[in-house]
Amino acid sequence: MAQNPGARAPRTEGPRPGDDGELRGALARALLPRIDELTRRVVDDIHAHSGTYASGSPVSRDDLGEICRVNLLRALEDFGGLPSGAGDFEHAARETGRRRAEQGVALDTVLQAYRRGGRVMWQMMAEHLRATRGTPRAVGPVAGDPDTELDMAGAVWETIDRYSLVMAESYRLTQLEMQGRQETRRVALFEALLDGRGDDPAVAAAAAAALGVPLHDRYAVVVAAQDPAAPPNPAPVLDDHGIWSFWRPRSGRYAGIVRLAAGESGVLLDLLRHRTGATAGVSPEFDRLAQAGRALRLAEQALRTLRAGSGEAAAFDDRLAEVLLVGRPEIAERLVTTRLGGVLDASAEREVLLGTLRVWLDSGCSAARAAELLYCHRNTVLNRIGRIAELTGCSAESGEVRLGWALALRALPLIGADDERAAVDGDPGRAGP
Repeated sequence: MAQNPGARAPRTEGPRPGDDGELRGALARALLPRIDELTRRVVDDIHAHSGTYASGSPVSRDDLGEICRVNLLRALEDFGGLPSGAGDFEHAARETGRRRAEQGVALDTVLQAYRRGGRVMWQMMAEHLRATRGTPRAVGPVAGDPDTELDMAGAVWETIDRYSLVMAESYRLTQLEMQGRQETRRVALFEALLDGRGDDPAVAAAAAAALGVPLHDRYAVVVAAQDPAAPPNPAPVLDDHGIWSFWRPRSGRYAGIVRLAAGESGVLLDLLRHRTGATAGVSPEFDRLAQAGRALRLAEQALRTLRAGSGEAAAFDDRLAEVLLVGRPEIAERLVTTRLGGVLDASAEREVLLGTLRVWLDSGCSAARAAELLYCHRNTVLNRIGRIAELTGCSAESGEVRLGWALALRALPLIGADDERAAVDGDPGRAGP
């Protein structure tokens, strides 16, 4: 079995050989009966040097005293080469790291407490050495030697440092586990919102808390196709522009909730189009997280009107006609056939006539404005529109005909190209037959 990289080789219990080992054992045995006094002094010292611990929240004095006592017991036993009362010298350090991580105490604060505890422990050892120096209780001739005392101080800090490392490793592992649990909860609540369960006030409130956003604000849902040429999700681009979003893979796409400031809808579309390369549908804005499920369906419908891999982003409100048509393919096909069939059959003229018709309609049916955009004469535009009227058997003066032409132009990219659109079979937003 692989060894834990943070673990050390097990220590052989019993006094270490030589005078240093005997002195360390004697010092440990001298302090063990005074463990309550040592604990009190350590707690007082930590409170005097740490505002976090002195406040009593989240770590009460009793909690601090309890965990200091067991850590000091294990450290003394280890330092002195004595048998452990718990069998595992490092358990207390690991438990300290776990508990403090769960309480949200900063790691630096916990490490400082360990250093304060080591300092007080050495102070009491030094006091004992001074009190017994030159008396029959002194442990050998080295007990009063300054060099030996320095060695003892170094050994104390070696012990404290070792347990600090064990504590810190446990702290970081606990943090990772907590982050994993928090992320799992965030994802589950995000999915609940998109599934429409935000109508339950408890679900919506829990989701807002987990995501770190208000229940009421300006939001939009974006659904982006997972195009090979585009980044996995647009979050980094939006983050760079100070726009909060949360994304997850969903049914072969990325779905995200985006929090918007006033006027940022246009910015969102611009970033999606020009900075991410993603093909994406964007819902209308909504002001309650509970509405995210409905917004998801609208964003999916907007996406379905786009050709896969186009890198285009479309707002639902800008694609209303296309949304209606893509949901009724038989109507879209009939529109194209009845309104533009003659033009489509004129293969030699088809592209020129369709391009002119599109510009003419977008120009408010003004031949002069269309001619400027097409870089041709006004009469050329009029002649082409007349040719379209001839091929379709419709009058260009009729408002109903113009509407039919406009809808047919929008339907044209949608028919017979389901495999090229960013649609997903079984889309819950797709209208029924």
